[in-house]
Amino acid sequence: MGSEKRSFISEDWLSLWIGLFVFILSLGLFFGLDVLGWGLKTNVWTDISKSISTISSNYSDLPGVISLFLTYLFLLLIVGIGLSAMGVKFKDFLVPFTIIFFISYLCWLLGHFGYIAATSDKLGQFNISWSLNLTGEAGYIVALLAGLIVGNFFPGLVNKLKPATRPELFIKTAIVIMGGALGVKAAESLGLASSVMFRGLCAIVEAYLIYWALVYFVARKYFKFSKEWAAPLASGISICGVSAAIATGGAIRARPIIPIMVSSLVVVFAVLELILLPFLAQIFLWEEPMVAGAWMGLAVKTDGAAVASGAITDALIRAKVLAETGLHYKEGWIVMTTTTVKVFIDVFIGIWAFILAIIWCSKFDQSKSGEKVKAREIWDRFPKFVLGYGLTFIVFLGICLLIPEVTDSAKAAANEANGLRQMFFVLTFFTIGVVSNFKKLKEEGIGKLALVYLLCLFGFIIWIGLLISWIFFQGITPPVV
Repeated sequence: MGSEKRSFISEDWLSLWIGLFVFILSLGLFFGLDVLGWGLKTNVWTDISKSISTISSNYSDLPGVISLFLTYLFLLLIVGIGLSAMGVKFKDFLVPFTIIFFISYLCWLLGHFGYIAATSDKLGQFNISWSLNLTGEAGYIVALLAGLIVGNFFPGLVNKLKPATRPELFIKTAIVIMGGALGVKAAESLGLASSVMFRGLCAIVEAYLIYWALVYFVARKYFKFSKEWAAPLASGISICGVSAAIATGGAIRARPIIPIMVSSLVVVFAVLELILLPFLAQIFLWEEPMVAGAWMGLAVKTDGAAVASGAITDALIRAKVLAETGLHYKEGWIVMTTTTVKVFIDVFIGIWAFILAIIWCSKFDQSKSGEKVKAREIWDRFPKFVLGYGLTFIVFLGICLLIPEVTDSAKAAANEANGLRQMFFVLTFFTIGVVSNFKKLKEEGIGKLALVYLLCLFGFIIWIGLLISWIFFQGITPPVV
């Protein structure tokens, strides 16, 4: 694009630095400095004048509209300055990001409307007799639908928004920030957190051993794809969507068009899963909430769609359990399970790509059979944002375990950072929709690829993922408030 120049940083690294910057600012509370308290908090509402407030009571005199503007300005600056290091000119980023931010936020606000978001125990508080019972996370769904409308019916607007349409950057940054909040939760229930992490590791090892081999076999034997096509397709369908397809394509030195076409399929099908699976989980798995969370991580591809589906599932199942049993599960444990499983998958992308690089160089690339694969490739393909997630998680977990008396400050700090994390989530949902142009499937002539994807995903990927999730997470429930 004309708006880009030479890039000195990858999007993966940028998400790490932005997420850590927000996390570091949140630590000000430990020193009596409320640096992020002006951030935006959106409340469930029937009176719109009460819908927006600041996230910290220290800034309670600040009007909600000012908090909204400050949140917009803060995100504009940190993301815009970061993207300038990637070659995106700030002046080209300014207007597209402004449009994306305010459309996304309007969706988030609408999702908090009482008749949509109020849970059954809050109906009296809002003087309403019924609600869809979806909680405020319904705003994610509204943002996704709005993005899909833009992406499929307003191609001119899609092009104008392109410099700021960065769903992977947004979700990876959100995951880095979220690590701190999950660290605090883990400290409060260490035994459960340890079990989730161990079981998540076991689950993804099972997934790698089963998923990838089956998809590769189906693509090669029944659809006669070459190795060059089958490997990125298997990684894209079975492991982690876009990231895995691109890493695998690079590892085996496939033509660039191959991972690009696979990635376009990944995004489209991830949207379908995102819309469908959380509601299936609410209907059939509400009594096994951690199974549902792990299922989202194993079944839904791309980091954005998987973690987003975990967030929706978290909200839907908590609301369902509350309505059916009166139990109020603590927020975040279901999406923590999703994120843990997904992060372990991300960690293994680099390892898997390195293994494939060795196999392809030594077995299949006959013309380059004498070339040695450098160990550095595992680092080059390692998703850097995972380092940030792990760091923020460990820091807050360690602080709360070693200095229990500061746990309240850690909770407050994580909560303030989480306000910005929610905004990154909303931006993710909207921009996932914007880049999900269903017409591309037909235009690119990838019907055969789509058929393999459809067959494998809905034929066995989703159901094997459910079985593995059940084996490792059945009987575990989140802590009760």
